[in-house]
Amino acid sequence: KNLKTGIIIRFQLILTACSSSDGTEDSDFSTDLEHPEAAKSVRRRSSARLTRASLRLSRSSQGTWIKAARDETPPRTPTGNAPSSESDVEAPSPSNNLASPSNKAAAHDLSHRPKRRRFHESYNFNMKCPTPGCNSLGHLTGKHERHFAISGCPLYHNLSADECKGKSSARDKQAEERTLSHRQDENRHSTRNQAPTERQLRYKEKVTELRRKRNCGLNKEQKEKYMEHRQSHGTSREPLLENITSDYDLELFRKAQARASEDLEKLRLAGQVSEGNNMIKTIVFGRYELDTWYHSPYPEEYARLGRLYMCEFCLKYMKSQTILRRHMAKCVWKHPPGDEIYRKANISVFEVDGKKNKIYCQNLCLLAKLFLDHKTLYYDVEPFLFYVMTEADSTGCHLVGYFSKEKNSFLNYNVSCILTMPQYMRQGYGKMLIDFSYLLSKVEEKVGSPERPLSDLGLISYRSYWKEVLLRYLNDFQGKEISIKEISQETAVNPVDIVSTLQSLQMLKYWKGKHLVLKRQDLIDDWKAKETKRGVGKTIDPTALKWTPPKGT
Repeated sequence: KNLKTGIIIRFQLILTACSSSDGTEDSDFSTDLEHPEAAKSVRRRSSARLTRASLRLSRSSQGTWIKAARDETPPRTPTGNAPSSESDVEAPSPSNNLASPSNKAAAHDLSHRPKRRRFHESYNFNMKCPTPGCNSLGHLTGKHERHFAISGCPLYHNLSADECKGKSSARDKQAEERTLSHRQDENRHSTRNQAPTERQLRYKEKVTELRRKRNCGLNKEQKEKYMEHRQSHGTSREPLLENITSDYDLELFRKAQARASEDLEKLRLAGQVSEGNNMIKTIVFGRYELDTWYHSPYPEEYARLGRLYMCEFCLKYMKSQTILRRHMAKCVWKHPPGDEIYRKANISVFEVDGKKNKIYCQNLCLLAKLFLDHKTLYYDVEPFLFYVMTEADSTGCHLVGYFSKEKNSFLNYNVSCILTMPQYMRQGYGKMLIDFSYLLSKVEEKVGSPERPLSDLGLISYRSYWKEVLLRYLNDFQGKEISIKEISQETAVNPVDIVSTLQSLQMLKYWKGKHLVLKRQDLIDDWKAKETKRGVGKTIDPTALKWTPPKGT
């Protein structure tokens, strides 16, 4: 009878261990099944504590039974994955025996029970790391359980989660030693010309010796290994960096990577960096922080950040404020590349050839796509000329807006894409850009028109410009007969655009088989009143243009 009871209780304990999803026990209760009194005690408590049965048994054989059941169903994390290391789950100890009084007292002490793993509440467990083959566990800094970006992926950096934790411990130890050494030097007078200490001199000699030992080049086997790694993983993994420089410099680089990854993690937890939607929310451009309107096809590792930092002169995009600050300290650009073809007061226009300055024009197109819906040109910039308008001050020429133009347009388009930066909108710069494009068409002795489709804001700006040009022309016209062709030749506006504008103003009528242009004096008077009230605004001076039409290529 006792043998049968022991077998039943063993079976109940195994089922209980298999049904546990997190591998933690809710009781330290254990019995010696060979004693009848203990078996009776278990029989009395089994119905009430069946779901809280202990995994620690007094006999090694019983511990083996439970260990086998436990190996079949490993504990699960909140994401459904098994723990990454054995330290996450406490192993059962077969030495616990409640027969002694000390163990009986320990049975009611739950302080040593293993705790469930908890993650930060802001983690979105539906997100995954984009690196192929990565389970999103671990972090480059060694201080977080999960990651969602390449910057914190140990697998992308050719490391494991345990290696990242080991490097983190080593960095913390070095930081403690450095803090201790600084405290020892606090008694010294902090003067600028103070001689270095013996510790600093020894450290300098050590660094010099480490850098002297660097390998000047890679041997054949190392080159083959690096090429095989690159062919196998492509851009989904970081290139192998060993033996390229000294171990000291490589370690400095690894520390910088970990620090940058930690900064990005803090921004993500603060909600300033988006996760996985590949949509840039804001850009830091000069002294402005701009909210974006549309998606732009920046590289994935940049688009995933949610915020980009840009140099307002060379338009290079960067990941962090620190990188931008270091770039601005070295950047020698103070205006767009190309030729300055117009200058009036602090307004300048530069003509940039997409073939000669390809990188700048590509960055300009990517920037423009953040604020334009219909733009499709990003990288094929060689057949285009870019006319960049800037506003100058003591720090340089700041980007106001631009328009692009085909070098050889069969449909006589004088504008392919036009943009005014958001911080300069509603200040008259958009009409200046449009007026400048038609000024170039007049110099070329051509009739121009913008390429369709126009964006919403672009269509509004062009209609307003065409209306203003027609009312000014009709106000100055003193003849009795007028033709669409003459208006087009004088203003360089396409006849189709003139007709559509006249129809919207209700100034084009059909009478006795002929189309007549009605000179509505009320509209002209309203326009004159607005011009007088507005005063002298931002306009293009044709005499300030110094430009010769480029020859076709």
